Amino acid sequence: MSETAAEVSDLSELDRAVINAFQGGFPVVERPFGPAAAALRERGVDVSADELLDRIRELDEAGTLSRFGALVNAEEIGGTATLVAMHAPEDRFDEVEEAVNAHREVAHNYEREHPHLNMWFVVSVADEDRVGEVLDEIETETGQETYNMPKQREFRVEAKFLVDGPVPDGDVDLSDLGPDVVPTESRTLTPAERDLVVEIQGGLPITETPYADVADAIDRDVEWVVETIKRFEREGKVRRVGVVPNHYALGYTENGMTVWNVPDGVVDEVGPAVASLPFVTHCYRRPRHEGVWPYNFFAMTHGRSEAESERRIEQVRETMREYWDVGEDDWDSLFSTGILKKTGIRLDERAAANTE
Repeated sequence: MSETAAEVSDLSELDRAVINAFQGGFPVVERPFGPAAAALRERGVDVSADELLDRIRELDEAGTLSRFGALVNAEEIGGTATLVAMHAPEDRFDEVEEAVNAHREVAHNYEREHPHLNMWFVVSVADEDRVGEVLDEIETETGQETYNMPKQREFRVEAKFLVDGPVPDGDVDLSDLGPDVVPTESRTLTPAERDLVVEIQGGLPITETPYADVADAIDRDVEWVVETIKRFEREGKVRRVGVVPNHYALGYTENGMTVWNVPDGVVDEVGPAVASLPFVTHCYRRPRHEGVWPYNFFAMTHGRSEAESERRIEQVRETMREYWDVGEDDWDSLFSTGILKKTGIRLDERAAANTE
């Protein structure tokens, strides 16, 4: 048995309930663990608020969770991010990797299986004009052309990783709890909102009163923190509040980026259909690059084995076939073979640049 498989088998029924139930929709109230524990008891999982708090803290410390808290939608906070591909020659791969990763604007970088475009990274900047400058610098330093693939339409971003156990559908949603707030039309942040974003971007404190602890850290009232996070949820600045599993620790080691050359006339129909598949975590329309990259549709899948990943990719293809005649040359699947950099989006800079 692999180490990862052993770690998954060691999860208790309560662990599995926590992971499944709370990947989104955690209460935004001053003491959230009480109603969260009550929701689990309604599902037949006997746990108190203190026991739930302790278990989430232990799962976080063990690395089974990446973090607990609000998943901030960087796009709505300010600045921009884009996906970029390039070719790193085998005999110069380490040299190219070092040059790319040296740029602080590069947040993630992955090696993927592809005969030509084998390096894929995300550039995150406060100023949209900076994207072109960064890519020009990388091309000059490496002598390799970059291919910018900005998101043209988002169909889904919802990375849920479920395990066998209680609450198998992961459908506990307590986002209705909390203050009744009214969304605003503002596209900029106030200085206080900027401070809040920076404070919560890495997660919430795992305490009885996480929102009060955040309030203390930024010198605001807890009522304001709760109301603002709840409003951010409704405005889309926060995608969800909950636990964020470490999917590798849960056995989801197969990371497949499927790409498709979808006829332009059916992309808007195909997108929602593929996004509705529960195992698709990210789904976008992106630009083609003539002569190099024929694909305009990206769907990310994750699996716990190569066989499971292949089954899921086939389900994506079957869904596609309902809308157009998919040929063998119309798609590809690029599996991740290495994580080259993963520092996260620099929300502090993007939020600061978007503060009024």
